[in-house]
Parts: sequence; C-alpha cells; structure tokens
Amino acid sequence: MKGTKNLCIVLLILVTGSCFSQGSKTILERIHFGVKAGSNYSDFTNAKFSTEGLIGFHAGAIVGFEINDHFSIEEEFLYSQQGATLKGGLMDGKDIKLSYVTVPIMVKYKTDFGLFLEAGPQVGILVDEDFKALGVSSDTKYAEKIDGGVVGGIGYQFKNGLGIGARGYISFTDVTKSASGGVNTDFQNVMAQASIFYIF
Repeated sequence: MKGTKNLCIVLLILVTGSCFSQGSKTILERIHFGVKAGSNYSDFTNAKFSTEGLIGFHAGAIVGFEINDHFSIEEEFLYSQQGATLKGGLMDGKDIKLSYVTVPIMVKYKTDFGLFLEAGPQVGILVDEDFKALGVSSDTKYAEKIDGGVVGGIGYQFKNGLGIGARGYISFTDVTKSASGGVNTDFQNVMAQASIFYIF
C-alpha cells in the first residue's frame, strides 16, 4: 500500500513538472477543442454466424489537454454507426445495425513533424439497434446498452490544426446477452476508422 502511494506521488510530480517545464502556458492555454468525422468499417468477432464488414460513419467533438509539446490527453464524443452484414442463407446481405455514442479517452504522442500515435480505452453507449435480420422484432431490446474496449491509432496533424487518422477498436464486452433463435450471445464489436479532424 505504501509503495502504491509513493508511486502515485512520483507520477504526480513527473506530470506536474512536465507541464510547468514547457514555459508560461496556463492551464487554459493547454486545453484545445476540435471536430472530427469519417468512415467506419465494422464487424463482429466470435460470432457463430457468418458476417462481413459494414460501412458506416462517425462524427463528433474533441476536447484535449496538452501535457507537454509531445504528449496530450484527448477525450472524444462521437456518434458512431456500427454492426455487420450477414452472409449466406436466407438472410444473405441483410444488415445488423448498431448506433453508439462513443467516448474514447486517448493518450497521444505527437512528433515534432506532426506524426502521432494514440491509444486508450473507449466506452460506447447504445442509442439505436436493428436486429431484424436475426428475426428479432423492433420492439425487443437485444443489444447491451454499454460497449467497452480499447482503441489505438496513427495519424498526422498539420501545423494549421487539420489532421487525418486511422484507428482500430476491439471490444471486450458482448454485443448482447439476450439469446434469440438459438443465436450465440458471446460475440463482440470490432471496427476500423478513418477520420479527418480539425483542432481549433
């Protein structure tokens, strides 16, 4: 317990020292805002039925805090269309659609020439679902309300604030825990994203 407390104190000192070592920037000057949008390519993993990727989109806002010239923490609030397309059988080509408000919290490392790497946890809150392709009625709530996992990516930000990025997401939570028509309930979301963003 004492060792954990000492470690927290050391980390606090390092982060604080890093912030103040960058000159006279105030806390408010370290906060930045932005907007982003792009495309999703999502699918399910571990499903006992055949699927292929579904194309959707994401859009929303960015709030960030610069720790120093290279490291920052960014939180995003995005509307994200996800799901998968069924393959084979009578339902071939039918879509399973899920819409989330996702909140990734990213630790970002940016080089002097604009290239950056980022990683962190993400939580999704379900706002709409369409499982009719699996015989689930529109009145039945089939999907779990919360989806959580990890995300990582790479990108480039120009000096004027405009940037592009690519990101992958893997869920650690099941899409649903409500079995219907013998469909297994232990499949998860996976997704790739390509984005364009602008930091004010």
